[in-house]
Amino acid sequence: MRLVNTSIKRPVGVIMIVLAILAMGFISFRSLPVDLYPDIDLPIAVVATQYDDAAPQEVEELVTKQVEDSVGTIEGVDSIQSQSQPGSSLVMIMFSMDTDLDQAMLDVRESVDQVKGFLPDSASDPSVLRFDPQQLPVMWIGLTGADQSTLQNLAENEVEPLFSRQSGVGSVDIEGGQSEEVQVVLDDERLSQYGLTTQDVMDSVRAANQSASLGVIDRGTQELQLRMPGKYESLDEIRDTHIQTGEGDFLRLADVATVERTTTDQNQQTLVNGEQAVVTSILKQTDANTVSVSDEIIASLDDVRTNLPEEVSIDVVFDTAEFIRMSIDSVFQNILIGAAFAVLILLLFLKSFRATLVIGLSIPIAVITAFSLMYFAGETVNILTMGGLALGIGMMVDSSIVILEHIYTYRERGYSIKEAARLGASEIAPAVIASTTTTLVVFLPIVFVEGIASEIFTPLALTVAFALIASLAASVTLIPMLSSKLLTKAVDQGGRRYWFDRFLDRVINVYQKALRGVLRFRKTTILTTLVLIVASVFMIPQLGAAFIPEADQGQIEISVETPSGTNFDTTRDVTDRVNTILEDDEDVIESNFVTVGGGGAAGGGMAAGGGSSNTASYMVQLVPEGERDRTTDEVMQDWNDQTEDIAGADITVSAMGASISGGSPVQIQITGDDYDTLQQLGDQFVQIISEVDGVHNPTTSAEESRPEMQITLDRDVASEYGLTQQQVMGQLQMNMMGQVATQFRNDGEELNVRVMTPEDSRDTIEDIRNMNVQAPTGAMLTLKDIAELEQVEGPTTLTRQNQERQINVTSDVLDRDLGSVTTDIEEALSGLDMPDGYDYSMGGEAQDMQNAFQDLAIALVFSIFLVYAVMAVQFENFLHPFTIMFSLPATIVGIVFGLFVTGLPFSIPAFIGVIMLAGIVVNNAIVLVDYINILREKGKERYEAVLEAGGNRLRPILMTTLTTVLGMIPLSIGLGQGAEAQQPLAVVIIFGLTVSMLFTLLLIPVVYTIFDDLSAKFTKRKE
Repeated sequence: MRLVNTSIKRPVGVIMIVLAILAMGFISFRSLPVDLYPDIDLPIAVVATQYDDAAPQEVEELVTKQVEDSVGTIEGVDSIQSQSQPGSSLVMIMFSMDTDLDQAMLDVRESVDQVKGFLPDSASDPSVLRFDPQQLPVMWIGLTGADQSTLQNLAENEVEPLFSRQSGVGSVDIEGGQSEEVQVVLDDERLSQYGLTTQDVMDSVRAANQSASLGVIDRGTQELQLRMPGKYESLDEIRDTHIQTGEGDFLRLADVATVERTTTDQNQQTLVNGEQAVVTSILKQTDANTVSVSDEIIASLDDVRTNLPEEVSIDVVFDTAEFIRMSIDSVFQNILIGAAFAVLILLLFLKSFRATLVIGLSIPIAVITAFSLMYFAGETVNILTMGGLALGIGMMVDSSIVILEHIYTYRERGYSIKEAARLGASEIAPAVIASTTTTLVVFLPIVFVEGIASEIFTPLALTVAFALIASLAASVTLIPMLSSKLLTKAVDQGGRRYWFDRFLDRVINVYQKALRGVLRFRKTTILTTLVLIVASVFMIPQLGAAFIPEADQGQIEISVETPSGTNFDTTRDVTDRVNTILEDDEDVIESNFVTVGGGGAAGGGMAAGGGSSNTASYMVQLVPEGERDRTTDEVMQDWNDQTEDIAGADITVSAMGASISGGSPVQIQITGDDYDTLQQLGDQFVQIISEVDGVHNPTTSAEESRPEMQITLDRDVASEYGLTQQQVMGQLQMNMMGQVATQFRNDGEELNVRVMTPEDSRDTIEDIRNMNVQAPTGAMLTLKDIAELEQVEGPTTLTRQNQERQINVTSDVLDRDLGSVTTDIEEALSGLDMPDGYDYSMGGEAQDMQNAFQDLAIALVFSIFLVYAVMAVQFENFLHPFTIMFSLPATIVGIVFGLFVTGLPFSIPAFIGVIMLAGIVVNNAIVLVDYINILREKGKERYEAVLEAGGNRLRPILMTTLTTVLGMIPLSIGLGQGAEAQQPLAVVIIFGLTVSMLFTLLLIPVVYTIFDDLSAKFTKRKE
């Protein structure tokens, strides 16, 4: 080939090109963003609407349904989910994966604009946003060492502004602190004595805290601005505020109220490692990189510390990038170990350091070139793309091995080293290109198939393809050139490694004896193979199924929920008991923080909705896996067993993995019309699935009804006193929650001045009944004179799926595979008698797994067809490729055996491994069948040709198989952090390729002879 000749004639040019590629690769690698998983742009739009003071039923009927109807006809909509909560509506529109989200967002905005006019007047304009369910904070930074108010001020004034300026930071949220305000607590008796109302006080305070510009006057040649200052400058000035009574007398505010600067009521508490703290959570921008943002924040911490008091500490509580860094480092180590194994195999077979160096150079060239191609393709460095390089580390030398073997063949025939390099590489290059192409084409369907499996593994497929293309280019250019310069003599048949040649000769002899045996008993060989294949197929259900193995980050989340309506102090008492459990296991805990009364330790972004006093959430980071004697699941199970003894709360302990799926492992969607019936069904489903082995922490989304006291105004009675519902509502809000009258600025701070009634006047229901309401006429009434108070219960959240009411029953999976648990759940629910109009379906990770398997099955079929097409072009024959394809069914024996031995379920990574095997296992058969045909063309009898081809091709087949298999050994045993996602893939390829090699060496010659006989009979009949 011209390319081979040119590379030999112009070695300096080849070397310069290689150096340029290496330099570009290093630059590209440093520029590539680093993340745990590839970026998955899920096409989800969110429509959020506020409808203050409306019950969930009203929000659902007047807002949610209107929005659902408007967006339901948009092209590409896959499903619509909605939540109607008191005062707010949230509608999530999920589009199919191939939807252009930019255009879809425009369509959603247009549809929502058309429905705005039909919404209630008091409802806000709907906001249309993109939503990423995986958008969680990158880091949590804790401030400790001072009171909550001081920490809050430091977080707002020193920490948050600096963090927000860092590159890639989207937002900074602060939780756990307390803000200060000026509280004006009224004395009801004194107000009544002077005939004043709370509104009179509000108006006086607001009017007294004003400054105004009064114009300009001339004074000589100057213009003077007239200004009357009146802003409060101290608390004493607030106390001295004058209030005019109805008789025209003036009082001081201090005569009818107490004025104090104090902290707001605390309905939230955050503890970091048991110490009062304020925590800032950092969310990255949509297109930003997790590790880069983490590096920016860590670098800025020193600047923050210089602006903080000495007693205040600021430390990283959780950093999600830390696990990413450890995972990428582990994959790099696996790549190096795999490369070392591959080089040792080459050294063992080639018996030459120079020959090993020539082939070994293919590995760094392929890897670094792949980085350049990844950069231009817009990929990131993550555990899947790097895992792809680790998986392909052995395959990168296959082409070079075949090229070098053929060069040595010509060298042994007496050709000069340059002629041997030119002729050997040129002759075998087409076969090498075809062989590599069969491996590459299997990735095409993965790239073009739709669904989450394609989104996740397309980067892996591209990375492996880039590396193989680079190694192929190196094998047909660099290898011949280096061979012509470095390999000055033929292969040394003696030397200190002669023992291996003798061992290899024995292996060849044993193989040829076995080959004679299977050729003699062809029917028995075929029957035995079929029995093994059928037995393996029947074993598949025993393996179980899973989505994608989650990386064990050593993080545990604990959610605490007391009965709806429980106050903050009671919830905090429950968390104190949970804290005691954690203190007993402090040797396995690196850090933890808990938020009591809202927010959420693991919250952030849109997922962190407003909390309530009956909830608390923990995030616990365990010490590294090597420093503890229990796995994360074992620690989680221990804590779960202990928290079950805590009465009065629903406590859920779950591991926080790097999940790619947006849903829970088990999610049962129950639909129907009546919310109470759905709630009963949800409780029934929870009881049923709790009996299934492997189900962990089953819960229902149907929250407990929240008790509330409804105040129903008697409009007829109220109107007699000149009162409207709005006036009564305003006075009650003022009495219960207070009202901000103005702001007080002092020493660079701006505090709210809140006018409120004493707390002891609104403690009980009877206090509320006797609460004063003043009529416009001046008459003072009690609330019970004009309204009825009744305690009722109602839903806190109404959920809908595709415009039907729905609740979700969700569960984690522990100590079993997802597929087996899902099958048992479906069997347990199969006999359930559902009411008319009610139905259920499986969703979540189980549904994602099923869809992904369907997509990958289609990809596998197309991959096999493409492999056959490539071989048909190579052989210019339809029969020989068909013969070679018989190496594929036998692969299932190795796949099932490998997964069974290692105890791994069949998962999406394992399925990807099966698809990769479709292109890998045929290479050995191609080498064997091709050489049989060459020998027969030279006049060899078929039987002798098969025996000789098997003996001659055993060496390169062993070399290529061993380099590929040993290169994947580190991944197959799960070395390092984050190896869980690649382990099933590596196991499938190792066992599948190894067993397939054995079948290729024995079964393919048998199949070859059978088809050759059939072809001969057909030819004779035709003649």
